[in-house]
Amino acid sequence: MEYRQLGTSSLKVSQICLGTMTYGEQNTIEDAAEQLDYALDQGVNFIDCAEMYPVPPSAETQGRTEEYIGKWLSTRGGRDRVIIASKVAGRGEANSGVGHLRSGPRLNRDQILKACDHSLKRLGTDYIDLYQVHWPERQTNFFGRLGYCHGGDDGIAISETLGALEELLKAGKVRHIGVSNETPWGLHEYLTESVVYGKPRIVSIQNPYNLLNRTFEVGCAEISIRERCGLLAYSPLAFGVLTGKYLGGEKPAGARLTLFERFQRYASERTTAATKAYVELARQFGLNPAQMALAFVNQQPFVTSNIIGATTIEQLRNNIASVNLKLDDEQLAAIENVHQQNPNPAP
Repeated sequence: MEYRQLGTSSLKVSQICLGTMTYGEQNTIEDAAEQLDYALDQGVNFIDCAEMYPVPPSAETQGRTEEYIGKWLSTRGGRDRVIIASKVAGRGEANSGVGHLRSGPRLNRDQILKACDHSLKRLGTDYIDLYQVHWPERQTNFFGRLGYCHGGDDGIAISETLGALEELLKAGKVRHIGVSNETPWGLHEYLTESVVYGKPRIVSIQNPYNLLNRTFEVGCAEISIRERCGLLAYSPLAFGVLTGKYLGGEKPAGARLTLFERFQRYASERTTAATKAYVELARQFGLNPAQMALAFVNQQPFVTSNIIGATTIEQLRNNIASVNLKLDDEQLAAIENVHQQNPNPAP
């Protein structure tokens, strides 16, 4: 396992991060413990969760993911062996799917402080290594939204959000801070607040990045590298689509897209065509399609860690093993050729 510096912090995180958003919905507490044990044994020291998990979000299950991780920590011990990342939910109204959180989550001081305290309690720990803003307060392009429309209520200012995060840092409840689902402007604004106004500096950005969605390369990659604010890549397998298991109209039992129709971001004619091309390419090279897709993410210079998730231990073993695959120039050129023929079919 390779370890990389988390932004400008002193932390070294594994290039594979264990994503946990299925814990409490698709995965039982026993499943979670098995996955966490295995990942730790394989050298994974980085665990990502969020206050709103599991997904799909609901009032009945909210917080279970952190609770499962907390129970695992309490029985296994060794808090200092793992780096835990969590997130505070962004703006959400009653019909947004997260309206049950604090009667509509906002990124103001009061809510951020309360959200962090609740996460700490569920996790059973005194501190969170990386505390992230899950998505922006303002109305902008994230979660696949295209066609930016300026105007409307920007809501809570980034300066207030950063002020609350600064309080958490000073109190020792949080060690480092980051953002998620951010745009190039948002990433730049957070960094500017640090330089111009002396606010704490973000050390990471967690955005989607995979063979079907390489939009991070367009505006954020340069900032990420130059400002040492690396990407924590989520959905590296595009909800499992890049494994090829949904090709031909297949609906595997227990799979996310089989269980939850709401996840349609990677389900279109273009994504299916691109996926088929990537899967065929992997097989031509004698590679596992999932490992090829993950290895591509692992090798990007702006990626600090690749957040993988799994519903079975077999999937987890296969995904973590992607660290042993290094794509050569011929394979990377072939991948690029597929990308040029069908670029970003699922932004």
